[in-house]
This record gives sequence, C-alpha cells and structure tokens, in this order.
Amino acid sequence: MPESTLAAGTELALRLGAFLSVFALMAAWEWAAPARARRLSRTARWSANLGLVAFNSVLLRVLLPTSAIALAAFAQASGWGLLNQAALPGWAAVLPAVLLLDLAIYFQHVLFHAVPVLARLHAVHHADPDFDLTTGIRFHPLEMLLSALIKFAAVVALGAPVLAVLVFEVLLNGTAMFNHANVALPAWLEPWVRRVLVTPDMHRIHHSVIEAERNSNYGFCLSLWDRLLGTYTPAPRGELDIGLPAWRDPSAVATFTGVLGMPFSGKSP
Repeated sequence: MPESTLAAGTELALRLGAFLSVFALMAAWEWAAPARARRLSRTARWSANLGLVAFNSVLLRVLLPTSAIALAAFAQASGWGLLNQAALPGWAAVLPAVLLLDLAIYFQHVLFHAVPVLARLHAVHHADPDFDLTTGIRFHPLEMLLSALIKFAAVVALGAPVLAVLVFEVLLNGTAMFNHANVALPAWLEPWVRRVLVTPDMHRIHHSVIEAERNSNYGFCLSLWDRLLGTYTPAPRGELDIGLPAWRDPSAVATFTGVLGMPFSGKSP
C-alpha cells in the first residue's frame, strides 16, 4: 500500500481500532483486578474524562486540517528531515524514528512540568483524583493542541517514515492507557517489563502529591529515557497518594466544565 494512501485512507480506522481494543482490555482488567480503591464514582469521573477525549478529538480535527502521518508523507516527498537526508531505506528508518519520537515526547512532558504556564494546562491531567486508564487520555484542549503542534514539528524535523509515525501513534495511545491503568503486574513480572516499558506502578509515582516524585518518571512508552537522563524513581517514599494538593474539590477536578476552567483559576499546580 502506498504511504500516501495509508495516510489518506486507513490511518483513522487503524488508530481507532487499536484505541478501542486497548481501552476495552484495560477496562476489563481494571474491573477484574483493580490495584487501588476508587475515591470517586467511576461514572462521574469517566463522564468528565471521556467528555474531554470527545471534545479534544473534534477540536483538533477542526483546527488542524492535517495529521502527523500526512506530514510524514509530505516531508518524505519533499526530502525534508534528518532521516530523509540520511537517505535510509524506509524500513531501516522506522526503528530510529520511533525511538526518537518517544524521546521527543519525553522532553515535551518535562517541558510541561518545567514551564509554569504549560504546567497549568498539564495540571488537568495530574488533578484526576483517581488513577485509571482514562487518566491517560485526560488532557486540557490547549495542551492537546500544543502537543499536536510539537509532534508535527518533530515528525518533519526527523523525517520520520509514515509507517514509523503510525506505529508511534498507536504505541503512544496504547501505552498511555496501559501505564495509567488501575492495575498491577505480577510481582515477578513487573521488574522485567519495567526494564523496557513504563508500567502502571512506575508511572503512578509520577502522579504523586509529593513534588519530587511528580518530577520524575516522565516516560510514556519506554522506561529507557528516565534511566538515562536521571529522572527515574523506582518506588515511592511511603504510601502513595496521587493528585495535586491544591486540587481536591470534585466539582473542579471531576466535571467537564470544572477541568476546562482549571488552568484559568489562578491556582498553582
């Protein structure tokens, strides 16, 4: 299948199919073996979190008339980007492109913690009073818009192949739901999986109310970057409490209108 045809015809179906499959799998796992007790009703939280997902999807389709995959095809046709300049065969560029895109998302995540105005947007994600698969897709619309633009720039600058971008998009969505899921891997399996992937127990530490723990474990897919760049925290200091200390009111953090207004409330994350 030509890459331009992939970009135009099947991207949405492939991504949506993967999203729904992982969502259903994680939801079933959470229902069967939750790792933590819920603070709030799932119905209330999920209506807010999934409402954000639906709103963000429509907003990005309206405001951004292109996609990362379409931009990858355009960059390839134009010879733009690092990997296109290196003249690697498409298949040989897929793995380095996926790795570098994952690294770019790591740095983007660090940026959204380090810059105060961006941290206000990212607080919507961290203020979720519970931690489950919908936390992984709970983001303010402005953060989603900025994230899409950063991703577009990274795709073009790298000259990432279309296949690499598709693989990365599916991995990013899938691992975001996996590592935010209210589940725990078996104790014998956790350390082995964590050598490669960000696990729920690893990423849950990033949602700690303790700032030092929150400023660690930034990775979404690969655990490699936190280990290499000195931001890895293997375990919480004590019993893990998640959320943001300044945001505990359910009317603000667990309703659709409440989370939309959070960045403009004047509160610091």
